[in-house]
Amino acid sequence: MARRRRPGRAPGPTANLDKVDGAHGSAADRAAPVVFVSTTGDDRRVVEALRQGDHGAFEALVDAHTTSMLRVARSYVQSAHAAEDVVQETWMAVFTGIDRFEARSSLKTWIFGILANRARTRSKGDSRLQPRVASDDAAEDPVGRTVDPARFETAGRWAGHWSVPPATLPEDRVLGLEFRATLNAVIDDLPARQRAVIVLRDVEGLSAVETCQVLGLSEANQRVLLHRARVRVRGALELLLGEVAES
Repeated sequence: MARRRRPGRAPGPTANLDKVDGAHGSAADRAAPVVFVSTTGDDRRVVEALRQGDHGAFEALVDAHTTSMLRVARSYVQSAHAAEDVVQETWMAVFTGIDRFEARSSLKTWIFGILANRARTRSKGDSRLQPRVASDDAAEDPVGRTVDPARFETAGRWAGHWSVPPATLPEDRVLGLEFRATLNAVIDDLPARQRAVIVLRDVEGLSAVETCQVLGLSEANQRVLLHRARVRVRGALELLLGEVAES
């Protein structure tokens, strides 16, 4: 039985998006990083649904990841409009290329790899400006190196996370709109590379290896950027919680 294609969509360029050395697709798609990990059962179900043209599965995937994708894309390109274009192109590439996804990476890592490569291509195409992802985060965040490492766990499963959580962290406050708004604002205000790293690591749940491959970073650089980002986020949230506790 022929596979049912999702109707009502303009056809996009057919590209071999899963194979780095594939014979088809754009240079950016062929360069997409591959992480050799097994695909989860959830991934397999989602991929099969997409291949069967399931509208709901595709829309759920878009809803789940678009906000993070916009943040990562914005780390490369110079405007929100350009980031939106990159995300739209990425989703079209996912839709048209899903039949060639070979599960050599997690679905999420594959999607963000396509996004990063398309964002790099878009950024390089602007002859007037340099890619924001190449900016010096140390210059943007001059106090980043002075943070006391003792504030974070240094080993084990929770390395890099808070060693001592804020004194007051009731569940209803964590789930409150003010907390979420502050968290989103702090992430959006981070220097470009810090934002990209913390979104992939702490929002999307990618591993350090996957994040390095998607963003083209060394392990050491990724670790420093993540540390600085978490310091900023923690500081803002501790300030908010302290103000609430005093009110």
